[in-house]
Amino acid sequence: MKVLIIGGVAGGASAAARLRRVTEEAEIIMFERGEHISFANCGLPYYIGGTIKERENLLVQTVEGMEGRFGIDVRVKSEITKIDRENKKVHVKNWGTNEQYEESYDYLILSPGAKPIKFPIPGIDSEHIFSLRSLEDTDNITDFIETEKPKKAVVVGGGFIGLEMVENLIDRGLDTSLVEALDQVMPPLDYEMAAIVQKHLKDKGAKLYLSDKAISFENQKVTLDSKKELDADLVILSIGVAPESDLAKETGLGLGQRGTIKVNKYLQTSDPSIYAVGDVIEVEDLVNKAPTFIPLAGPANRQGRIAANNVGGQREVYHGSQGTSIAKVFDYTVAATGNSEKVLKKLGIKYCTSYTNSASHAGYFPGAIPMTVKTICDLKGKVLGAQIVGQKGVDKRIDVFATSIKAGMNVEDLEQLELAYAPPYSTAKDPVNVAGFVANNTLKGDMDIIHWHEIDSILGSERYLIVDVRTKEEFDNGHIENSVHIPIDEFRDNWQQIPKDKEIILICQTGLRSYLAGRLLAQKGYSDVKNLSGGYYIYNMATTEKKELSS
Repeated sequence: MKVLIIGGVAGGASAAARLRRVTEEAEIIMFERGEHISFANCGLPYYIGGTIKERENLLVQTVEGMEGRFGIDVRVKSEITKIDRENKKVHVKNWGTNEQYEESYDYLILSPGAKPIKFPIPGIDSEHIFSLRSLEDTDNITDFIETEKPKKAVVVGGGFIGLEMVENLIDRGLDTSLVEALDQVMPPLDYEMAAIVQKHLKDKGAKLYLSDKAISFENQKVTLDSKKELDADLVILSIGVAPESDLAKETGLGLGQRGTIKVNKYLQTSDPSIYAVGDVIEVEDLVNKAPTFIPLAGPANRQGRIAANNVGGQREVYHGSQGTSIAKVFDYTVAATGNSEKVLKKLGIKYCTSYTNSASHAGYFPGAIPMTVKTICDLKGKVLGAQIVGQKGVDKRIDVFATSIKAGMNVEDLEQLELAYAPPYSTAKDPVNVAGFVANNTLKGDMDIIHWHEIDSILGSERYLIVDVRTKEEFDNGHIENSVHIPIDEFRDNWQQIPKDKEIILICQTGLRSYLAGRLLAQKGYSDVKNLSGGYYIYNMATTEKKELSS
């Protein structure tokens, strides 16, 4: 059996190594257009910023290592220019020698990855403008910074790579601006969670230009659609990626949305002798079952392994992707898994959301820091998604949520999970347990809730009374207009002041103290009481960002 693998990095290199472990008899040839077959894409911004000191540490596997350990014929600087499906041959061009030749195959595994999106904007090919996708890109950016000594940088695109570049450029001392066409950074997050990240970025010195886009890169300036002009000695384009599927299209393989390659559950293309993996393929969304494009390293590695198993004679199914992602934004950690509220709303899927604010570990142990957790479930309680922003312990909690989605668990299951506890690491009721409690309480009707985006529509209405149960200091530092202040520790003695002929909206900083007040009122005969989910913290973050954006 002769297997050709087109493309390395996560998907292709994983497929090659796994296929050799499955069968020693196969002839395996890997073609890579660049110089490196497997490198740490996700580490590139941190090498530019200086956190990763040695370039060699970015090399996951070398040509010599792959050939020596696995007996794989690795050909770098070699591009497949044509696939002859009828005769089962590929046309190869070696860019080092300009040699062109044909290679036969029994099976192909396509792993060409994705390419940076680049719009035809005036000046976009200027020498001070870069994208970041490869080690070569990294070298070019690093060399430019070291030789040209830029002072002002503009990052275009507020996704994960864009934010990582903002952090690392600021760490290198550059005055850095971020331009994003959407009204928020980090599209996988819902707006109010992204608002927390945006405030943190500004606190760290980044200048944000949201709901705006670059229309020109001329004369060392970035001109925005809003007519603003930003000085830019260095520009990083991080607008997003598109699947590198031109070869598949020319070959006549079936394509999906955004030009992705369609594959079946075994990762076979429309030609059963050709498999495809990684950032180039269309996958099924594990939550909503719709076809989607999720270019992440974790899924690509698993797909490479599964494709190799199937080529090697096993029958293994890829069950879909759920988009679990995490990023470091200065000293914050931002993570998401499953579907966001935006996605569910777009698809017309009914859902319920709740927010919690939990300490990373026991409050009496030094260093405990709160994290904000958004839990999304369907109306029967099945977990559909989660988003977390915090400083410590975010990674392990998002992984529990990711596992719960994969396992089809509901919020009641989250309540009952027995998770590791010791004071330096968690609380006796882990943040995931607490998220389950709050979400399940909402579903059971223990407390009706109202969300941050609904508050402004009721302000000034005689029908509602907003009661804030925070401390005087918290209330004085900012509150919703016309709200009545009754601190929670005085609430039991003063609840009678609250009229029963109005709809009562209870507010505290995060939603816990107002929930306690609501339970008291419910047992005193109040029938129309709502708790502001996520409390004043979420409301203030989201509405402040909205106001700043529109000013």
